[in-house]
Amino acid sequence: MRQPWRVAIVGGGITGLAAAVRLRDRAPAGTEITVYEQSGALGGKLRTGELAGQAVEFGAESFLMRDPAGAESAAVSLVRRLGLADAIVHPTVGQAALAVDGGLRPVPGGTLVGVPGDLAKVAAVATPAADADRDGGRPLLGPDEDVAVGALVRDRLGDQVVDRLVDPMLGGVYAGRADDLSLVTTMPALARAARVEHTLVGAVRAAQAAAPRAPGAPVFGTLAGGLSTLVEAAATASGATVRRDAAVRELHPTATGWRLVIGPTRDPELVEVDAVVLAVPARPAARLLAGPAPEVATAVGGLDYASVALVTMGLPEPELPELSGFLVPATEGLLIKAATFFTTKWGHLRQADGLALVRASVGRYGDETSLQLTDGDLVATVHRELSKVLGTPLPTPVASHVQRWGGALPQYAPGHLDRVAAARTALRAAHPTLVLAGAGYDGVGIPVCVRSGETAAEEIITALGGSGS
Repeated sequence: MRQPWRVAIVGGGITGLAAAVRLRDRAPAGTEITVYEQSGALGGKLRTGELAGQAVEFGAESFLMRDPAGAESAAVSLVRRLGLADAIVHPTVGQAALAVDGGLRPVPGGTLVGVPGDLAKVAAVATPAADADRDGGRPLLGPDEDVAVGALVRDRLGDQVVDRLVDPMLGGVYAGRADDLSLVTTMPALARAARVEHTLVGAVRAAQAAAPRAPGAPVFGTLAGGLSTLVEAAATASGATVRRDAAVRELHPTATGWRLVIGPTRDPELVEVDAVVLAVPARPAARLLAGPAPEVATAVGGLDYASVALVTMGLPEPELPELSGFLVPATEGLLIKAATFFTTKWGHLRQADGLALVRASVGRYGDETSLQLTDGDLVATVHRELSKVLGTPLPTPVASHVQRWGGALPQYAPGHLDRVAAARTALRAAHPTLVLAGAGYDGVGIPVCVRSGETAAEEIITALGGSGS
């Protein structure tokens, strides 16, 4: 393989940038890294904006501090690598609520994404099915089995636990429904425990015991300067050439690597590289794979996505509860599915003048007609529904912002990870210097995306003949 290597990263979200940083750290000195981003901005779903003179997240809000095994998460490790560890801040208010029966009730403790490990603790929100979670003398799941979260929980604990607890919690993360989402992908710790335990409550307890959390240790973190500082620092540290407004339209294998076709049809730019990381959502990845790997393209392109809108308002001295926010079950019949009280949850955002920043999420998979509303109508509806849930009229916003994320959140049907593994195996066999990375394959959340990008970079290094500097 000629030196220096030339590596193209298609997609400038946090996955692609994490891949670029890892390549810079581990690939031979002089490796040429180019990031192609079809939009004008890096960061993907990480976007810090400004509202009423205050920095506010218009996309992802925070990252998990720990990975499932209890070690430092990949996001925290990247933050440290980029010299931003001193900027990590944590929520000052952690208690959230559920909007149930027209009022707010605290999210009960002792659950795993809403699935209870102690039935008594959820009684104020949901009534579990009596005696349904019996020991049948065998594990809940077979060795390679995957099921929809809703199917398992409904069978074991009844409809209310799903509708009032599990569904809104999964909806807050994926904008999807528990009845459609893969247990193995969305709740891997519970799936592992369910291959051993005979009851669902027992599986929840086993999963919690397998990843104990130190009392008082923060679960979430963000950066005081906004998550866009992470994006900017990663781009700088990678030393990559960043090409914004550069749409990669085609991908063709060559004798020594890959040819990228970039830009408009009438005047395309052709670029030759040794390896490619595809760090874009599944559907654009499938379009690029259609030529070199049609079977992989078909498998990858089947993944569906949900669209959401995030409505942020600046409210002058509103009466807000001392909560981080609340989740809304679909059964409540509201447009909003979640709300976050930014200036309550994050102490570093609180303002002396009492201006509050509140953000609501709108849009559920399969029921996204609400997103056809104009920005003004969305703001008015969110304002009205927040007032209704809180039981008090909120003041008129002094500023508002609507961020629409079309096709933002992958919907992982049962068997997702097996399908991804098969696609990657086929791709690796045919084209080892072409690697998939991102939320469409490995899961949502900043740490998962960072790890996915770093793993892709390591695969490229191996395929090109190892590291060295």
